[in-house]
Amino acid sequence: MNNSEFVRHVNQYYPLSDETVKALLDICTEKHYHKNDLLLESGSMARYYYFIKSGMIGYYTVDEQGNNIYKIFFEENSFVASTAAIIKNEPSDFTFIALEDCTVIQYPAKAYRELLEKYHDLALFHMYYLEKNWVVKKEPLEVSLKYETAKKRYLQLLENKSLYSRLKQHHIASYLGITPTQLSRIKKEIH
Repeated sequence: MNNSEFVRHVNQYYPLSDETVKALLDICTEKHYHKNDLLLESGSMARYYYFIKSGMIGYYTVDEQGNNIYKIFFEENSFVASTAAIIKNEPSDFTFIALEDCTVIQYPAKAYRELLEKYHDLALFHMYYLEKNWVVKKEPLEVSLKYETAKKRYLQLLENKSLYSRLKQHHIASYLGITPTQLSRIKKEIH
């Protein structure tokens, strides 16, 4: 399996030594998921970190009415994990679903945590990754979901053309917290 993209993405955050790369790759396995397969179900323990080689993955929670509410979408070359569930060692609040056929590199959280304690450079990668993706990116996301209009958030989603073009309309409506009918109205206003 060719893991050069995976290693290249890790090294963008912090360069790893050859020894660390070998130790990390030793705990990795490549897995294929078909469209609509669940990688993690809400209420289950989050046992893996994932890196998407190809395909797209969505996170969702289920509201009181039983509707899937999409929180975020991940494309190729993204790291995916139920980070809070892993850190707290609690069941995940999210379901991860393959929105397309996917190939991922997955590595067990427990073995990975052990490597973090052993390899200083891997711990720095992990820290920089979390800072950039979970603190810097996630906070504005949380704020925008509360305060910005669906229309404004729709326009932001449109900016990422490759992601937008791959999403179904019901995924977009769910992500924006509106009905498909409301989404149609917004699209008519804009286009």
